[in-house]
Amino acid sequence: MKAQGISETQVGLIISAGGLVTIIAQPLWGMISDRFKTVRKVILILVFFTTISGFFLYQMSTFTTIILLTLIVYAFLMPLDPLTESLSFTTSETLKITYGSVRTYGALGYAVLSLVVGYVMNWFGMTSISYLFGLLGVICFFIVFFMKDVPTSPVPVTINGLKKVLANREMQLFLLLIFIASIPARMNDTFLGIHIGTLHGDTKLVGIAFFISASSEIVIFALSFWWLKKGRELQLITIAIFFYAIRFLLSGFVEHPYALIAVQILQMVTFPIFYTAAIQYLYQIVPREWRATGQTLLALLFFGISGIISAAVGGYVYNTFGGHFFYYMLASISGIAFLYGLVLLSRQKRLG
Repeated sequence: MKAQGISETQVGLIISAGGLVTIIAQPLWGMISDRFKTVRKVILILVFFTTISGFFLYQMSTFTTIILLTLIVYAFLMPLDPLTESLSFTTSETLKITYGSVRTYGALGYAVLSLVVGYVMNWFGMTSISYLFGLLGVICFFIVFFMKDVPTSPVPVTINGLKKVLANREMQLFLLLIFIASIPARMNDTFLGIHIGTLHGDTKLVGIAFFISASSEIVIFALSFWWLKKGRELQLITIAIFFYAIRFLLSGFVEHPYALIAVQILQMVTFPIFYTAAIQYLYQIVPREWRATGQTLLALLFFGISGIISAAVGGYVYNTFGGHFFYYMLASISGIAFLYGLVLLSRQKRLG
């Protein structure tokens, strides 16, 4: 976007506007999935419209058209993540394999594409991404088309059932922790590429940074059967938040793009542990018939509401105070989330 003359503040506005759509779209599609007892068919609809809108988005060059198409893409793209995670988790349960072993392939795909996209942008320009996006969308559509749907609970979903889920005290405290921790995580996702550019790195280095970040997740996801034990989820989430704070502190300290890229190896002890443990904990406290909705609520906090705050505030802070101050702020917020996680752990031990 910077190459197209879009400022850091405008990038923040675009992402935050997309986050507003996400707030509505994610729970809506999650409830549609639970209501009609299908995940696969909903994913097919979302992939179809995401592919079309995303293809045109990457050909736009003005702020108005970019923000308009971003809103459309977010309406269909962002619900895909929680529904895909729900599909993966339920499939792993049905096949009696670990969720991490399935999620490993997601990390692998993201890692490869992060590297490929960086080189494609560097060689052919931003508009070339639209063709790559369209091709991947078509491939994804046909893969999902031939997949089997996952079994669902026969219990019907009702408004009263949703109220009970949202009124669960453990659920409320858990979601608050996710919300606080997700704000700096989302800020980093949004502005990492910009900060690499600020440190005089090019788009190829941005791709390498995201490749290292994503590829570091693969081993952690693959070994989830070993480290992810029931009853330890909250402890693991808190540990991951601590490493988020360390990661952002180092990101603010470094002065060279290659050093910033090296810091991304800490992704292996942050996101995969944080998100996998969060999903497992969520599925323990949410009834089976509300899994897709519960998953979208988790994603809503991690990608939606926190995305709005992080993009809008992050854009202003980065533009006004610079990248180093920006990352020190992220480390501080993660530190607060870590302390809150310790409070919840203490409460959990006290209640038994």
